[in-house]
Amino acid sequence: MKRTIRTTALTVGALVAALGLPAGAAHADATAPRVDLRTLIVSDGGPATDAIAAELDTAGTPYTKIDLTQSGRPVIDAAFLADTVDGRPRAKYQAVVLPNDNPFPAGSAEMTALASYEQTYGVPQVDAYTYARPEAGLQYPTAGGYSGSIDGVQAEVTAAGKAGPFGYLKGAVPFEDNSPTVGESYAYLAQPAPGADFTPYVEAPIPGGSTSGSLVGEYRHDGRRELVVTFVYNQYQEQFRLLARGIVEWMTGGVHLGATRNYFAVHVDDVFAADDRWDTQLNCTPGDVDCPVGEGTPDPIRMTPADVDYATAWEQQHGFTLDLVYNGAGSVDLLADKLIADRSKFRWVNHTYTHAFLGCQQDVTVVPWKCDTNADGSTKWVSRQDISDEIALNRVWGQSAGLPLQNDELVTGEHSGLRISPQQPADNPNLGPALADNGVTWIASDNSRDPAQRQVGPATTVSRYPMNVFYNAGHASEQVDEYNWIYTSRAQGGSGICEDNPATTTCLPAPLDTATGYSGHIVPLETRIALGHVLAGDPKPHFIHQSNLAEDRLAYPVLNGVLDGYHALFTDDAPLVNLRMKDIGVELKRRAAWQTAVQAGQVSAYRIGGTVTVTAPSGVAVTATLPAGTTLNGAAFGTSYAGAVSGWTPSAGQPLTLTVPSSAPAPAAVHGGAGHGPVTAPAPRTRVPSGVSRPAAGTTAS
Repeated sequence: MKRTIRTTALTVGALVAALGLPAGAAHADATAPRVDLRTLIVSDGGPATDAIAAELDTAGTPYTKIDLTQSGRPVIDAAFLADTVDGRPRAKYQAVVLPNDNPFPAGSAEMTALASYEQTYGVPQVDAYTYARPEAGLQYPTAGGYSGSIDGVQAEVTAAGKAGPFGYLKGAVPFEDNSPTVGESYAYLAQPAPGADFTPYVEAPIPGGSTSGSLVGEYRHDGRRELVVTFVYNQYQEQFRLLARGIVEWMTGGVHLGATRNYFAVHVDDVFAADDRWDTQLNCTPGDVDCPVGEGTPDPIRMTPADVDYATAWEQQHGFTLDLVYNGAGSVDLLADKLIADRSKFRWVNHTYTHAFLGCQQDVTVVPWKCDTNADGSTKWVSRQDISDEIALNRVWGQSAGLPLQNDELVTGEHSGLRISPQQPADNPNLGPALADNGVTWIASDNSRDPAQRQVGPATTVSRYPMNVFYNAGHASEQVDEYNWIYTSRAQGGSGICEDNPATTTCLPAPLDTATGYSGHIVPLETRIALGHVLAGDPKPHFIHQSNLAEDRLAYPVLNGVLDGYHALFTDDAPLVNLRMKDIGVELKRRAAWQTAVQAGQVSAYRIGGTVTVTAPSGVAVTATLPAGTTLNGAAFGTSYAGAVSGWTPSAGQPLTLTVPSSAPAPAAVHGGAGHGPVTAPAPRTRVPSGVSRPAAGTTAS
């Protein structure tokens, strides 16, 4: 089909007339309308519009949401959508997201107002999930198309999609099929309706035929542009995560507040030290706190020089740098010599000298352990001096070994010193002062129990995702044995943890085979979970342990799955961003401040022609995504990512003025007819993403 985008500009007089404004309302120099950088999301409570809202939340992109199911909601009319500011016509929204191509009753004045608004200002509309029909530019699925599940289908970005909003993808868009018993993706596949000006951007094969049907495409009609999406999704599914960036770029024309990139960092804890091994007979870890004192014989797992060679070769092959989180105690041997010789090939983080527990003084004579108490019942805390010594001694050791350290970063053993429920619900009060003594401003926390960034004395937490590759397993059979113990019922020989914690832990239907369960179940699951964090634009690091790089080198299949999977999907101009811990902390802190300001209504931005003006509170860094070549006060703005530029710019509370290149399309004032009739798409089917929660007992110690 032909691809025609109408960009006919109205004269000022015609624009004023179209808006019904009094003559002379616009300034004589007003050659373009003002378009506010905010999206209008009209929701019916379904997962598709919520997914797009979640994407905007992650990026820090402002939007207004109207829930059609709520009484007393605002009425969408001409005054709600547009007005005049300083004599210039203003469009209050740069894009409109609807649950389908027309969610209103027949003859709705609200749909008429939206259609007129979109025509007047050239504002695009996203149909978040709609039925394939001629009113959306497509044939009915019954006309040689398809309606039904597309679980496991591999869709493809078309040439037009690659040249347009989905150019950051190499082409493949795999649809999840995580459960044979759960329908995860329902879709309508259809070809463009005869005579429709429709361009497919993402297609999938129509079952039983030789043609493909559109899943995402652009429909141009009546002076309006719609992005027509004909498959259901939620914010967690991989297919949406792959396409979310393109949906936002399409509807904003590549000019919007907020930014997203894809991040991946991996911390390897306990380097130079050894990790205790799971005992498959005792179902606990001798030498660690999950085994009663005196039970079993410790059989520690520790890297060798050959494991270091493997790690450095792996890094070079994948263009990726691991963060080695080290304990200096007992490190005078060949392994230490090899790691120190190759120190420049890694990033290094202080993990305290002996990996001591820095919270309360533990009573490990009971399982689970508990905090020791004083005679008056108060908690016995590890002292400020002991905490400080652990930090300082490890730092001095690392400096003497020539490790390239950042002295303001710290990962405590098992994230200790920070609160651990239920035994220690508060931080060690001596931790903050000890951090101050040593100039620590970034301290790691466990995302499974302490996910929100917060202050601990002078330091800010950086939450890390624990990978479910156990620290106490050197061989795949040990990993699977422990996995079965945690995730099967008592009747199946397991611990029953999954039965006792049904809200957070998923029981396996049957124990995994110790010979195949790791590669067949655990690796795909952990890969999917970690890749999900990456595709969600989440910069938080993941952590494993040195034991996972030793013996069977259990971490690498998961890491390969994430990295190889990512590179198979994305083009080179959308690389994985691999930051060190403090830089991740800075990114998270900036995001939090920005999102707080956006949600409080303290951020405003608008575009007039090629000029974008942004106002934010003093001290809040501004983030935006703009076309390549954009300038700020004459200097290049941002850095390149996925075909655009984005970045952070300090704000002093005064407006920032950015200039987009003349080659970037400006909002088009177009004129056309009214909207079309109503549609009711079948109720979309939702799915909670599958995953396994991390147990608390002895599997994610760091």
